[in-house]
Amino acid sequence: MKLTSPKISPELTSKHFSDIFYEEDPELEMCLVEDSEFTNEAVDRARIYNTVLKNCQFNHTDFCNIQLTDVRFENCDLSNVNLRGASIHRVEFINCKLLGSDFTESSLGNVKFEQSILNMVAFGDSKLEKVLFQESVLHHADFYDCTFKKIGFEQCDLNEANFEQTALKDVDLSTSKFDRLTVSIADLNGCKVSSAQAVQLASLMGVVVKD
Repeated sequence: MKLTSPKISPELTSKHFSDIFYEEDPELEMCLVEDSEFTNEAVDRARIYNTVLKNCQFNHTDFCNIQLTDVRFENCDLSNVNLRGASIHRVEFINCKLLGSDFTESSLGNVKFEQSILNMVAFGDSKLEKVLFQESVLHHADFYDCTFKKIGFEQCDLNEANFEQTALKDVDLSTSKFDRLTVSIADLNGCKVSSAQAVQLASLMGVVVKD
């Protein structure tokens, strides 16, 4: 799947989160943020554009309704971050930790999660279009009642992920692995799986597969 990459200027100004996010209208644009720690904070409706964030920690921070456009996160820790109601477009998460992060009721377009940890992440009631999960771990990830359009899972670990009420038509799971999934038979219509996964899914549905 071909995604539109973040459009990031080659000329960025170095800043720290603490320099800008205590302002009345928190916004970062054309910035390079490195080695910043912004944990256990709360910033509503922040806006980040045309920015690269490297080696930053945002654990347990509330970024409710944040807008992220043309942003790259590299080696960042966003564990237990509140991103409910977020608008996330042309964004990359590279080698990031998003354990328990909350993307509920968000909109994601042209977003890539690469070599990242997304265990127990929540995407419930979100719209995902052109989103790629690549070589990432999504144990117990929750995709309840999501709208999927052009979604990719490449070489991911999806064990115990929940896809209830989410149609998986045209979603290719064949290169990923799982022991168990929560998904209904109807929502599997049109989903692409390997032959071994087909046997697994049949077994999970109570079907006895005979050689």
